[in-house]
Amino acid sequence: MPFVTAGDPDLAATELLVRTLARRGADLIEIGFPYSDPIADGAVVQASYTRALDKGLRIDDIFSCVRRLSGSADVKDVPLVAMVSYSLVHHRGPDRFIAQSQEAGLSGAIVPDLPVEESEALASAANARDFKLIQLVTPTTPPERAVRIAKTSTGFLYCVSVTGITGERDRLPDQLLDQLQWLRQQTDLPLCVGFGISKPDHVRMLRDVADGVIVGSALVRRMEQAGTRPLADVVREVGDLAQSLADALR
Repeated sequence: MPFVTAGDPDLAATELLVRTLARRGADLIEIGFPYSDPIADGAVVQASYTRALDKGLRIDDIFSCVRRLSGSADVKDVPLVAMVSYSLVHHRGPDRFIAQSQEAGLSGAIVPDLPVEESEALASAANARDFKLIQLVTPTTPPERAVRIAKTSTGFLYCVSVTGITGERDRLPDQLLDQLQWLRQQTDLPLCVGFGISKPDHVRMLRDVADGVIVGSALVRRMEQAGTRPLADVVREVGDLAQSLADALR
């Protein structure tokens, strides 16, 4: 499940990248909505958000991009999900944001800065439209709270692999496997692991205990080079990495 920052370096590049990832083994693609004050994102993703916002990117521009992608032959069978700050959802209004998301072709949203205790209104609006609201469990989430999050999440459960922010790591913590095994007993939702995954070895570690892996910073960091190198070459290299991760998962 690759993550892509919308509008970095521009929306034409985003469309090319998403189509490439869909052809190179992605089962679902996260579309990051750039925000000026992200909560859990590391320096690589934050920088990509800044680059996109500095060019005047707007939410409606992202919806238009997603609409073109969701109707294309390459992407039509690959679900697209928003990664979006609740501030953007709240400013537009939850009902309107969900309606516009669905009209554009998004299947759901990950809202990392929305606590489960405050998610009832958005979850209700999403459920009414069969729009997935994917919630996150971290290594420091208390067990009783993790169960509550799992019960309110739809689509899949986003399992954060490490304490801290997004970014590439050399290795994943051993206790992650124990956490996934425990979560498996608490929910029937697919368990998808993100934060820190960047190479096939990580995927092979997880493929027997997780239902999916989410990769962001490793791809976004490579897309930074599109400012100084031919876009087609950079996108091809990002696709090569995505393909290697997909092959390791399967």
